[in-house]
Amino acid sequence: MSDINPRRARELGMGRSISRRDFFDGVAMAAGVAALGAVAGCGPSSGEPGVIGTPDLEVPADVKFPPTLTGLQGNTPQALSVPHALRDDRFWEYAGTPEFTGEMYDLVVVGGGISGVAAAFEWLRLNPGARILILDNHDEIGGHARRNEFTPKGRQGPLIGYGGSQSIEAPSVWTPEGKTLLQQLGVEVKKFDKYFDQKLYERFKMYDSVMCDRETFATERLIKYTPGIKAEEWVAQLPIAEQARKDLLRLYKNPPDWFPGLSQAEKERKLADLTYSRFLLEVCKVHPDVERFLRTQSSDEWAYSTEAFGAIDAWGSAEEWEYPGLQGLGLDAGKPSRFNSPSMIKEWDADDPYIYHFPEGNQALVRMMVGRMIPGFASAVDMDGITTASFDYGKLDQPSNRVRFRLSSPVVLAHNDGAPETATTATVGYFDGHQIKTVRAGAVVMACWNMVIPYLVTSLPPEQKAALHQAVKMPLLYAMVQLRNWEAWQRVGIHHTRWTGAYWCVSELDYPVSMPGYECPKDPSQPINVHMIATPCRSAMGPADGAIAGRHELIKTDFSFMEYSIRDQLTRLLGPGGFDPAKDIEAITVNRWGHGYAPEYCRPWNAFYPEGPFPAETARRRHGRITIANSDSIPAAYADAAVTAAYRAVAELSK
Repeated sequence: MSDINPRRARELGMGRSISRRDFFDGVAMAAGVAALGAVAGCGPSSGEPGVIGTPDLEVPADVKFPPTLTGLQGNTPQALSVPHALRDDRFWEYAGTPEFTGEMYDLVVVGGGISGVAAAFEWLRLNPGARILILDNHDEIGGHARRNEFTPKGRQGPLIGYGGSQSIEAPSVWTPEGKTLLQQLGVEVKKFDKYFDQKLYERFKMYDSVMCDRETFATERLIKYTPGIKAEEWVAQLPIAEQARKDLLRLYKNPPDWFPGLSQAEKERKLADLTYSRFLLEVCKVHPDVERFLRTQSSDEWAYSTEAFGAIDAWGSAEEWEYPGLQGLGLDAGKPSRFNSPSMIKEWDADDPYIYHFPEGNQALVRMMVGRMIPGFASAVDMDGITTASFDYGKLDQPSNRVRFRLSSPVVLAHNDGAPETATTATVGYFDGHQIKTVRAGAVVMACWNMVIPYLVTSLPPEQKAALHQAVKMPLLYAMVQLRNWEAWQRVGIHHTRWTGAYWCVSELDYPVSMPGYECPKDPSQPINVHMIATPCRSAMGPADGAIAGRHELIKTDFSFMEYSIRDQLTRLLGPGGFDPAKDIEAITVNRWGHGYAPEYCRPWNAFYPEGPFPAETARRRHGRITIANSDSIPAAYADAAVTAAYRAVAELSK
């Protein structure tokens, strides 16, 4: 992933400095792969003798506000170094003797994402005088709910984007716990009807599109879905075989009943045993170009392609130009199949528009909670003020606080003080970059990834450890690219593009949402953020195995390749509109989530679904004074799922 043509790199403006980049920027060039792998715990090496972490786990001293960091962020080598050393069984040999800090808390939360912060927030609501400590291995609050911020020339105030958890999706069917939290925070989702400009890009005649890229087809061509366009019109433009055009039009216009004579239940069972790609190739018997054209339709939402996406969920997702070929089956669209994934069943009748989005994504919810718990952290804690509030990270870990938030502090152990059945306290240890420190707690909520918990709570029963290891998260990259303007997008006439096979599967202009005191870019001459998504999962292997293989490849992918591919793809997309990557790209932040989306039960990969038993139920069992809250424990990759897990964990410990 590091073979970049020098001339092409110069053409794309690679020599131009892009803001500040952290020293550990993910570079794994040929000469440095082994060393980086050893330190970060990401490569095949067993580790450098005596090394258990990166030299500096903390945010650089000159950085007072982590959202302004550019380059590689998220699951950086610093954040992953200690957890991976634990995984590789090379931590404790060099760790030294833990030192008790003398700190005593009513609750210690391991993981400062949405679930962990929500657990602390709910605990404090029930116990206003409680002392709480939140520990996280990252340099920023919020976990996957991360904020990216830029200061472009010619704009008054910052330009804000999101580096992870995007939106309050389908709030009408959020879990009761999720709705309760929104109410407690004063989040009135109806306000987004006014704040989110749903017609902005349409007014500039900018539409959705798909790029048939050179990675997939012999000829690269952009296809625009202009209003009223018919399938015959845009299919004729595709650079695919003539037979593929005929097959694709048949899927859109007049698909037959592929399973004649079968009942609805039998048809659903057939679909449940197929991926959408297999359905196209084996049942519909289409030309391979058809499957290649449709393959990435599921990538941005599920973090894997239709090679892994179930045909039954493709049926549940089919609309307009997405997932054709299924409407001829005659299935009742008025209700979901029992084989549909849980989130699809949950949102079946929801008709919420996709507009419930803070500029910083769901980190706004985290900041509102933290601001309420820690005095002085935020200058405002309400829905209308949180985006433009000022934040003092120096207030997060003050001894005088009842609630403390300790960043860059990877937890390395958690155990009950005595037998789980009778223990009244627990001990939690973390690595501060120099040695292991321990604190004592009346209760512990593990709000980190399921996969890491067995390495921290080593006394868990074997069957619970095995269940925890089954939650294999999907790797994901969210890039925010700050442009000096979006005139080229307007000239080309697009605001969103799906790529059929390039490294980044989505390129889109940021959501046009304004908040009080914050205005989104409303004129093409203004600076704007571009959101890009890459899904490294090797989907043909299935979600779990593909996620592992994709994550291994991702760790070895240096930032220079990510930057190169961003510049290259945007130039290919927007070059006809006069886009100049050397001048138009002013900053890049890549949020690497090697452990990204929580896995959801889905067919055909989880044969036990929907009957059960479900591994998550075994995985999340309380263990003495220690319990588990995270989106893996639901499992579902949605913010309300993380909140529900938090409330459940607090309720268990309160019994």
